Amino acid sequence: MNQNRDRDDRQSRDDEPRREDDRSGGRGGRKGFFRKKVCKFCAQKVKIDYKEPDVLRRFITERGKILPRRITGTCAKHQRTLALSIKRSRSMAMLPFVAD
Repeated sequence: MNQNRDRDDRQSRDDEPRREDDRSGGRGGRKGFFRKKVCKFCAQKVKIDYKEPDVLRRFITERGKILPRRITGTCAKHQRTLALSIKRSRSMAMLPFVAD
C-alpha cells in the first residue's frame, strides 16, 4: 500500500515538456538520407561463381562472416546464390572459414 503512494508522488517523464533539440532516450528518431542500394549482380549482369574468390571476398567480413543484404545491397535472389557460392568456395579451400 505504501509503495503505491510513493509511485504517485514521483514525477513522471510525461509531465515535463520535451524540447525539440532534446535527443535523449527513445529508439526512433530521424535518420540521415540514404540512397537505395542497387544489386551489383543485377545491374552489371555479373554471374556469381565460386571459382572467383576475389569477387566473393567483398561480401564477407574480416572474420569470415557473410555480410547481410542490408549492408551489401544485393537482391534476395543473388544473396542466396552468393551465400551458396561462398560456402562452396570455402569447402574447396579457396576462401577461409575464419580469419587468419
